[in-house]
Amino acid sequence: MVTPALFEAFPTVDEMAKATAEDIYPYIKSISYPNAKAKHLAQMAEKIVAEFDSNVPTSIDELTTLPGVGRKTANVMLAVAFGGQAMPVDTHVFRVSHRIGLVPKRCTTPLSVERELVKYFPEEILSKAHHWLILHGRYTCMARNPKCSECGLTDVCKYFNSKVQ
Repeated sequence: MVTPALFEAFPTVDEMAKATAEDIYPYIKSISYPNAKAKHLAQMAEKIVAEFDSNVPTSIDELTTLPGVGRKTANVMLAVAFGGQAMPVDTHVFRVSHRIGLVPKRCTTPLSVERELVKYFPEEILSKAHHWLILHGRYTCMARNPKCSECGLTDVCKYFNSKVQ
C-alpha cells in the first residue's frame, strides 16, 4: 500500500540514493519499524548506486550485503522479483514445515529449514512450494488454531497424526 507513493517520490534507485532517511520516512511511516526501514532504504539505495552501477544485484550473496536485507528477503527477491527458484523461510514456512513433518526437529533455524526443503522439492517448483507453504500456514495450518478438519494433508501430517493417536 505504501509503494505507489514511495515509488512516485523516488522513481529510481538513483533518486532514492539522494534521499535521507528523513525524506523517506513519511512515505513508509505506516509500516512496521519505519525508522529502521527508512534508514535501510536510504543506505541500500546509496550502496546499489555506488557498488552495483545502479542495478539491483541478482545473487543471494550480493543481495545480503545490502543494508536491511537478510537471507529471507534476498530469497524473496530471487523468487518474486527475478523469477528464480528459491525457498524463503518465514514464520509460516518454518512452522508448517515442522508441523507437517517436512523437516526434522533438528532444523532449528530458518537456514537449516531452507537447506532441508530445497533437498526435497524439485528446483523448478521451489518458489511455488514456498507460496503453497505460506498460504497453508496463513489460512489452514495457523499458529494457534490449525484447521485440521479442513486440511487435505492430514494423512501425511505428523502433527495431526500425533493428536489422533
